[in-house]
Amino acid sequence: MKRKVLSLMLAAAMTATLFAGCGSKDAGNNGTAGTEAAGTEVAGGEEKGSVYYLNFKPEQDEAWQNLAKAYTEETGVEVTVVTAASGSYETTLMGEMGKSGAPTLFQVNGPVGLANWKDYCYDLSGSDIYSQLTSESFALKEGNTVYGIAYVIESYGLITNKTLLEKAGYSVDDIKSFADLKKVAEDITARSAELGFSAFSSAGMDSSSDWRFKTHLANLPIYFEYQADGIGTTDAIKGTYLDNYRQIWDLYINNSTCAGADLAAKTGDDSRNEFLAGKAVFFQNGSWEYGNLVGDGKFTDDDLTMIPIYVGAGDEANQGLCTGTENFWCVNKEADEADIKATLDFINWCVTSDKGTNAMANDMGFVIPFKAAVESPNLFVKVDNALTAEGKTPVSWNFPTMPSEEWKNGVGTALTAYAANPTDDNWAVVVSAFVDGWAAEAALAK
Repeated sequence: MKRKVLSLMLAAAMTATLFAGCGSKDAGNNGTAGTEAAGTEVAGGEEKGSVYYLNFKPEQDEAWQNLAKAYTEETGVEVTVVTAASGSYETTLMGEMGKSGAPTLFQVNGPVGLANWKDYCYDLSGSDIYSQLTSESFALKEGNTVYGIAYVIESYGLITNKTLLEKAGYSVDDIKSFADLKKVAEDITARSAELGFSAFSSAGMDSSSDWRFKTHLANLPIYFEYQADGIGTTDAIKGTYLDNYRQIWDLYINNSTCAGADLAAKTGDDSRNEFLAGKAVFFQNGSWEYGNLVGDGKFTDDDLTMIPIYVGAGDEANQGLCTGTENFWCVNKEADEADIKATLDFINWCVTSDKGTNAMANDMGFVIPFKAAVESPNLFVKVDNALTAEGKTPVSWNFPTMPSEEWKNGVGTALTAYAANPTDDNWAVVVSAFVDGWAAEAALAK
């Protein structure tokens, strides 16, 4: 895997050199080429440094642009935020790191992602932001070296339109297991013409949406296998709970707003818009979607909740939401010294200042693991907190241990083919992609 990444970066660097005379600066919300944050000079010509943040989260782009502008107005330090398109972060990062003026601030998804970028990560062990963490468990460490710091804790599950659910004759109290979920979903499907809505929004499998299923949904069988085997990672997944993965996927594709054969072309926007239009009761997504669903002309908090993704495994009566992080900030140690300092100052301001913490809580809907955190108004965060307070056990995020993007893509391709033609033979291809593909990619990463 390291060889692949280095060769891709070399190719990106060669391309950047070849077209150096054609590039243009672009601080737009999804620009990915030719972006370079210029340093800010102060009296005497001293370089004040600048920040170039390659943002992972498209749904928070506007909020990051606004926060960057506020910081520049307050400090005079230029902050450029570029947001990678959904599903393209790693590829974008590879290309940008091969250029002059590479990102000074980027992110990795955990230990597997860190393996590709460790040589670029500044040691944050002596930084101000590290001292602000509420727990060292939110740091990505090896020995005494801190390579990354988690900047948001999130939850995902089945976002539920309570109003539609009640129109179908049910409440969230009726859904406490996979068997309950199946009963409700199939009943809604049987009466969909009468009710005017479906059980699930489309499980889109284009690149803006497939991560919800090849990564987030795939976390469930991994979590239960890790729990059963008492492990936290593996080079050889066994696939013990893939039958459970199949039954939840079958439930999605057979009780949806569209036929399974149409899912290959369905986007994340399609799925969200179906839910917003009242065409589906359930929408698999996370706390990051809150701002897209609630507000003028949209839902209120009273309309929505989030329930666990039940797959018929484990102690379902005590299962909570999937809660964790794959979002670790890393500072590029190859950047100029002034830019490194500027970047460290910026991220510390984000998690300690009134403007920064309020923006992260209120504009981005984040729960941040820092001492000065402001309580988030995000409904789905509150649901997670309430479930945990009731004694429910959150499902940990184990997908950062997935061996590679290639593995995810293999699973996604197989899931898409199965959705179009759900036969046992096609499910066998999913199993092979999951189990054999995991072993093959894990071996390549060594």
